[in-house]
Amino acid sequence: MKPHTSIYLKAFSYDVSSFIPCEVCGTKAVDIHHIKSRGAGGSKQRDRIENLQAVCRQCHINYGDVLDAMANLYRLHKARMIAAGVKFDVEWIDEQINKYTFRISE
Repeated sequence: MKPHTSIYLKAFSYDVSSFIPCEVCGTKAVDIHHIKSRGAGGSKQRDRIENLQAVCRQCHINYGDVLDAMANLYRLHKARMIAAGVKFDVEWIDEQINKYTFRISE
């Protein structure tokens, strides 16, 4: 199992047999997606719960690595973490929301 998948499962108290909903559409998630991509260098600094989102294949195709979708993905993920009682860095995720919201409005 990939380290970022373990981080996500542990934070949400899931195990590998759990039904994990896509955080965008609610169908069965099949990927733990880095909202802000790790990039070619593979930065492990992005393996943090605030940057990891469960998504189905179609939402991964539609929204993965789409800069204009990132603010909304972070908003959805923040709401999901709050609802699930996951501890996370609110300041960091709000920074990302603001960063990508600003980008859209330019």
